[in-house]
Amino acid sequence: MIIKIDSQFENSAATVLQMIENFKTSGILFGDGKRNTIKLFKLEDKTINIKSFKVPHLVNRIVYKYFRKSKARRSFEFATILLEKGIGTPQPVAFVENSNWLGLNDSYYASEHLEVDLTYRELILIPDYPDHENILRQFTRFSFELHEKGIEFLDHSPGNTLINKGENGQYHFYLVDLNRMQFHTEMNFEQRMKNLRRLTSKKEMIAIMSDEYSKLYSERSPEEIFERIWEEAYQFREGFERKKRLKKKLKFWKS
Repeated sequence: MIIKIDSQFENSAATVLQMIENFKTSGILFGDGKRNTIKLFKLEDKTINIKSFKVPHLVNRIVYKYFRKSKARRSFEFATILLEKGIGTPQPVAFVENSNWLGLNDSYYASEHLEVDLTYRELILIPDYPDHENILRQFTRFSFELHEKGIEFLDHSPGNTLINKGENGQYHFYLVDLNRMQFHTEMNFEQRMKNLRRLTSKKEMIAIMSDEYSKLYSERSPEEIFERIWEEAYQFREGFERKKRLKKKLKFWKS
């Protein structure tokens, strides 16, 4: 077993480890658990969110043991980097990896659990959500800040930004599902636009985001930004639909 505890939780290391060891039989299930299982635990006055990553197939068990960091370890390390860069994310608590000679068996990432008002997804599903445009524009500024700091969040998708309303119409944004990130000295226009492609296919939302992004990124006009995001979003949707069709065919052949 490999375990790493954040310095803020060193005095609770034994308790956190016990939570992980008893993960299957304790804790409160959070979410549907279809891919990875998330459970909530109480730690004094805090709620701890522990994600148990799905056991990888044989090849990835070997890869994550010997050649690449596990998703749990990456989540922990990337959360630490984000906080150092002033980007919101739940406070990391620990990660644990269980392995044998063959490779990685199971792994866990623990962080503080945040109670939030909404995610970006609500802006897509509820067009008349209160203060919709203001939230969307502030989210765009948050995305621009990520890009300026060289943070390419590869899972920058609707459910992975948590949003809380603060005072005076200000909103706070927190990234989750952190295991896929790249960090750059700087990001060019193409990288920035591609990074926004998974967020929405609604033209009216892309128009607002393009307008707001252009206020901060003077190198391109709102029209140029809109056209590039729209093109990237279209290509992403096409690729996604192709994968869905292929999966249906594979299921048909197997049956």
